[in-house]
Amino acid sequence: MKGLGKIETRFFAYIQMMELKTVKTGDMQAALNLSPEQERQLLSRLSKAGMITRVRRGLYLVPEELPFGGLWTPDEATVLNTLISAQGGQYQICGLNAFNYYGYDEQVPARVYAYNNIISGERTIGAITLNLVKVDKKRLGDTVRIKTREGPIVYPTRARALLDAVYDWARFDTLPRAYTWIRNDLRTGRVSAVALVRCALRFGDIGTIRRFGALLESERIDEELLGTLEKALRPSSSLIPSNPRRPKRGKINRRWGIIAND
Repeated sequence: MKGLGKIETRFFAYIQMMELKTVKTGDMQAALNLSPEQERQLLSRLSKAGMITRVRRGLYLVPEELPFGGLWTPDEATVLNTLISAQGGQYQICGLNAFNYYGYDEQVPARVYAYNNIISGERTIGAITLNLVKVDKKRLGDTVRIKTREGPIVYPTRARALLDAVYDWARFDTLPRAYTWIRNDLRTGRVSAVALVRCALRFGDIGTIRRFGALLESERIDEELLGTLEKALRPSSSLIPSNPRRPKRGKINRRWGIIAND
């Protein structure tokens, strides 16, 4: 710990002895016999020096061991788990990160996209930039916990990632590409029609269910499954395009109220 002051040296010795991963305002006052102002200045100095990382006001991530050179930044799993759990929330990776994970898109995202039920907007924590999309808690689910060296991180299932690509197409610019992803996964057996239908009924809106219905019908899936989707729709004469970014011209599928323009 060469180059550190006396208080800083005591700080790192203490967190390593106690095997701490986070420190909150007030923790060091009793532990190191500091006044509130001394603690505030200590945490501020270490954060500005890049030795610890501020997650939000009053909460810091700390390294298990100070790296060579003193600079440290936490990984995305640690940042996301700490930020969301500190406020009693839930999250799941979404968008470009999920599409890249499942091999639909080769683009490696420069930031982490996540649905959650407490925070909206962009946050930069250490070297990690988060794009947080706040949704109703009911829209969270159908997930898998992926183990990483740094800890678990919550991803959508393959079916849920495909659902999001259709439901949230405007945010992620995924139509009509998502249709190709779905067709390929159905034909190769990587995803089942049952999983897609269940996901659409639980997390989709009317537009998503219509688009899923038309696509799955074109793939000749079981009629009983199509009927399950159809029951979720109310009779309507309105039409929506399969590709919202193109003119509404194409063959009309009356069953699903879809203009096939993709």
